[in-house]
Amino acid sequence: MTDVLTVPAPIDTPAEGRTGGVWRVLASQTSVHSGAAVATTLFPLAGAAGVVSLRLVIGAALLVAVGRPRLRGYTRRQWILVGVFGAVLAGMNLAFYVAIARMPIGPVVTLEVLGPLTLSVVTARRRVAWLWALLALAGVVLLGGGGFDQLDPLGVGCAFLAGTAWAGYIMLSARAGANFPKRDGLTLAMLVAALLALPAGILDAGGALLEPKVLALGATVAVLSSVLPYTFELAALRRLPTSTFAVLMSLGPAIAALAGFVILGQDLHPAQIAAIGLVVAASAGVVLWKDRPALIA
Repeated sequence: MTDVLTVPAPIDTPAEGRTGGVWRVLASQTSVHSGAAVATTLFPLAGAAGVVSLRLVIGAALLVAVGRPRLRGYTRRQWILVGVFGAVLAGMNLAFYVAIARMPIGPVVTLEVLGPLTLSVVTARRRVAWLWALLALAGVVLLGGGGFDQLDPLGVGCAFLAGTAWAGYIMLSARAGANFPKRDGLTLAMLVAALLALPAGILDAGGALLEPKVLALGATVAVLSSVLPYTFELAALRRLPTSTFAVLMSLGPAIAALAGFVILGQDLHPAQIAAIGLVVAASAGVVLWKDRPALIA
């Protein structure tokens, strides 16, 4: 069995398989940021921790019902992997939701995506990938330029913490996908995350968590922000190298800005539109350049 504490080498996937991986990442990002926009409407009713607990508990229940994960036959190291993965999921979600409760979604995702971008540079095997990552970073900075005056220290700290956890999530999701059948690793990690987040949610929201409107919106957030994106990302990580996946995730600020425009009525400024173009160019470049002859080793 593959060592579960070692990140698996990228799989040599045919071009059509990599294309499928790209589309899964795009679908994941659209879903997760739409869910975040919907979640902001729940904050006045259940608070950030309450929304996180609803998202994780309902998401875990849906994954268990659909996937029916196997609970026996795993090694101690695999259970450690599940525990760490679950803790990272809980921390990532809680930090992100606290941040978007205090700041606009666009700037939060702009700061958060620095974690995956750093991972893409560290794991890149060709120096040209660093150039694409820098181009994406320039777009990320430009995208947040219209909203950084609205930042506060706690929101900034939580956004950076969420970004760090996001980078860890990418690595742990790849390991779980390689070392557990189907979605079992993800589902078990979601159960751990739900158990860790629920006490904070109860303290934050109390009985409001059981109100029909809160439960209905919580279920919507769980499907959009947990079940669909995590499933798409797990499948994508089986088709794409970690570095390519991480740079594609830099589309997050652009998609978050679009979700804010469509769902919350947040306007896009010219600088933000230009930033979207930079991030899209960088993300497309890293995928297309992968199959070109190595001009920059």
